[in-house]
Amino acid sequence: MVCALGDSKAAILAGWLAGRAARPVPPDWLDSAIPAFGVLTQLPAIPTSLKQYDCRNNRLLLSALGQIEASVGTAIARYGAERVGVLVGTSTSGIAEGEAAVQVLRETGNMPSNYHYKQQELGGTAEFLAAYLDIRGPAYTVSTTCSSSANALASARRLIRLGVCDAVVVGGADSLCRTTLEGFSALGALSKTTCNPFSKNRDGTMIGEGAALFLMTREPVDIALLGVGASADAYHISAPRPDGSCALMAMQAALEDARLTSEQIDYINLHGTATWQNDAMENRAVGQLFGSDTFCSSSKPSTGHCLGAAGALEAGLCWLLLSDLPQESRLPPHLWDGEPDPDMQRLRLVGLENQALKPLQYCLSNSFSFGGNNVSLLIGHP
Repeated sequence: MVCALGDSKAAILAGWLAGRAARPVPPDWLDSAIPAFGVLTQLPAIPTSLKQYDCRNNRLLLSALGQIEASVGTAIARYGAERVGVLVGTSTSGIAEGEAAVQVLRETGNMPSNYHYKQQELGGTAEFLAAYLDIRGPAYTVSTTCSSSANALASARRLIRLGVCDAVVVGGADSLCRTTLEGFSALGALSKTTCNPFSKNRDGTMIGEGAALFLMTREPVDIALLGVGASADAYHISAPRPDGSCALMAMQAALEDARLTSEQIDYINLHGTATWQNDAMENRAVGQLFGSDTFCSSSKPSTGHCLGAAGALEAGLCWLLLSDLPQESRLPPHLWDGEPDPDMQRLRLVGLENQALKPLQYCLSNSFSFGGNNVSLLIGHP
């Protein structure tokens, strides 16, 4: 994993549990004045042999891959390169490199010599990772905006269950670019101050960037993807269905898939974008299914909304919680101003006073996207 909290699992978990919110600033590598949660650590270089894929998005992927590359190599040796797949979720790919190239074209009349369309092509994301690892199984990119990498995890499990793959390198990456920042600004979806989910004073989200990758196999493990629920309400191109019915459907499907009840879930990582409509919709859905008994929080005040990477990144955060201290688990605090919306049901938002509790067994992670493309992932100890 790599995000605004750091480029190692230990640093990310420590920062999240401590309630650290990185200060969003305009990224210095983009010609944009809009604050965002950027990755500030140095990213690895793309090999010269794969320079046609050289973009920040793929460098974020390489940073995340470095943390599991030895395990991936073991899986390739065990199963064979043709039995290992690659599934990546993204919504930006290398659009920032495309923006820079178009600027050069406007100024000089020619595209820069180091630009290649595969830098920004959505499918190039999975192609790059497969080429880098010399994997010859299925390799494709999923792009359903904010639920992209959550859908990628669901699709990877499907490939394994169908017998198409024995292992899949799966996750997501999204990098900051002007198209995303200006687009969300035009929608009026960005905060003028801070990401303040579920507050009566919320006024929008903050965009982030990052990447998270898993190695998924059928082998028994201590932490597994136990349930997946998905729905598509097609209510509006960007707004969610206000009653939360399709978000509720996704969460219910994840529970049914895992053969669990709502009472068994220890923690919910909320989609929690801090936009007016999304929070209201998710509040209705979570409140209807879980009431006010289940601990929950949003990680977006700490990472920013990482869009196509959010589903995998937040599933990774839940994985880190489940792999924390064996005798006592801790929960990440919900970062907000503490002023609830009187029109919304009170959820059990994690505070600094109730972080420590019994070891966690099951976590649910929500990703609710443009067009009503909803995915809930249930992760836990089998």
